[in-house]
Amino acid sequence: MSEAQNIAKLVGAPLNVNAHLHTPYSFSAFDKLTDALDMAKKEDVAVVGVNDFYSTDGYREWNLECCLRRLYPLFNIEFISLQQQYMEAGIRVNDPNNPGRTYLSGKGLAYPQILPEFFADKLAAVREESNAHVEKMCGRLNELLSTANAGFLLNFADIKRELTKGSIRERHLAKALRLEVYRRSKGREEIADFFDALFGGKKLQADVDNHAAVENEVRGNLLKSGGAAFVPENPKTFLPLDSVCEIILAAGGIPTYPFLADDAKGSFTDFEKDVKKAAEALKQRNIHSVEFITTRNSMETLEQYATYLHEQGFVVTFGSEHNTPAMEPVKLSVRGGKPLSQTLVEIGYAGACVVASHQQAVLNNRQGYLNAHGKADILHRNEYIKNGDSVIKKAVKG
Repeated sequence: MSEAQNIAKLVGAPLNVNAHLHTPYSFSAFDKLTDALDMAKKEDVAVVGVNDFYSTDGYREWNLECCLRRLYPLFNIEFISLQQQYMEAGIRVNDPNNPGRTYLSGKGLAYPQILPEFFADKLAAVREESNAHVEKMCGRLNELLSTANAGFLLNFADIKRELTKGSIRERHLAKALRLEVYRRSKGREEIADFFDALFGGKKLQADVDNHAAVENEVRGNLLKSGGAAFVPENPKTFLPLDSVCEIILAAGGIPTYPFLADDAKGSFTDFEKDVKKAAEALKQRNIHSVEFITTRNSMETLEQYATYLHEQGFVVTFGSEHNTPAMEPVKLSVRGGKPLSQTLVEIGYAGACVVASHQQAVLNNRQGYLNAHGKADILHRNEYIKNGDSVIKKAVKG
């Protein structure tokens, strides 16, 4: 019997899930949080997870607007942590360019929130440090604009006020620069010439009408490593992985490792190239939940990795991020736009059911899928899947 058939015996017909969506509370393709939910409703996606960087500020709006649309909300968060031993050994984890840098999500945080003050202060400090780093890059970008006699500078406070809800990312700088260049320029050729000059003579490849592509080029040419406005991040500003897990657990959530898996060239990071070894390493760190951004991956690799990890007892969820300027469907697909296979739909829904059941338990002051020490109740995972299925379908179908 296939894994999809096993899960189907527990839940019946699975619902469509997108468990990882960024909103304007960090950086997002969506101008408004409700845009994401309207798209989900239109595309028949019933379970949706907010997953902003360092922020839970969108939870209240997410919850309210999901209820109005009969969508089931998952409350998540995302961090960037550092594993010192991997950095020193030059091992890339789930950042393809920075050894030791490790993205980590928290799934199913408590709402209303329960984060104690000590951990809330840690979270606030991380967010402030992230904002301060982007402010330094804004200063470097203004130096570049002055040298180029652009005739204008970017105002960091204005960008933060007008384009964000408190958390500012380098993508906001790219968007602010594009908006100002377009506002001041008289036509397509003048826009292209400005960016050609700012890029040091490197030609703008995108059509100027493709705003997302232009912003991606600004970010890639100026704000990423090697770019004229790039400011290296101090490794000391990243919390250790264990500290991030502590914050997630204190907030009632489930620490979750986001797999990159295969890229368009079929390459993997050092940590992920052997899924069995990666799974064992995660278990040793007491991490029993993983996720994938499905549009990054081939169907073959995603099925291989997701099925193996599910069979090993991991909670497996899928999402789209939407944390770039490009607008893509909310309903999930693999690389190239092909819909998820039935196996992947079943596995992703089962994972969402565990998270939903966990959320419901914590809401009612009961122990969820993790105990106080973060140990997962893997032996009873099927019960969480069944219960979560009931919780979700009651919310979305009435």
